[in-house]
Amino acid sequence: MDYKVVDLDDVPITDLSEIDGIPPTLDIKPIGDQLGLTQMRATVWYFEPGEEIQYHAHREQEELYFVMEGEFSLKLGKSGEEEYVDAGPGTFWVAEPKIGHGHRYVGDDEGVVLSLGAPPVEDPGLDPHSLDE
Repeated sequence: MDYKVVDLDDVPITDLSEIDGIPPTLDIKPIGDQLGLTQMRATVWYFEPGEEIQYHAHREQEELYFVMEGEFSLKLGKSGEEEYVDAGPGTFWVAEPKIGHGHRYVGDDEGVVLSLGAPPVEDPGLDPHSLDE
C-alpha cells in the first residue's frame, strides 16, 4: 500500500462494551484498521460525560493524543509524580513507554480524541505503580 484515503464518516463505530476483556466500554472508530496501518495504531475515541480511560502505561508503545472535541482532565506522569492537566480542542499530549497516562471527559456533550500509538504491538495497559524504572 503506497497510500490510502478514508473519510472518518465512512469508518464504522466499534462498541468496545461488546468485546469481552477489553476495557473501557467506549465507542471507537479504528481508523488504522481501515487504512491498513502496519507501523502504528490510529483510533478515534468517543466519550460521554464522565467516561474515561484509566491511568495506565505501556512497556513498549508510545502514544500521542489529540482532542478533536470536548474538554478533558488528563492524569500524566510517572507513578508518584502524576500531574493533572486540562485539555480542550486542539490540545496534543504524548506518553512515552512506561509513563502513566489517562484521561476523563469533563464536558457536557460528546468528547472526541484521536490516538496514535507505535509500535503497533500487543501492549496491554499496565499499572504504572508496578513498573520498574
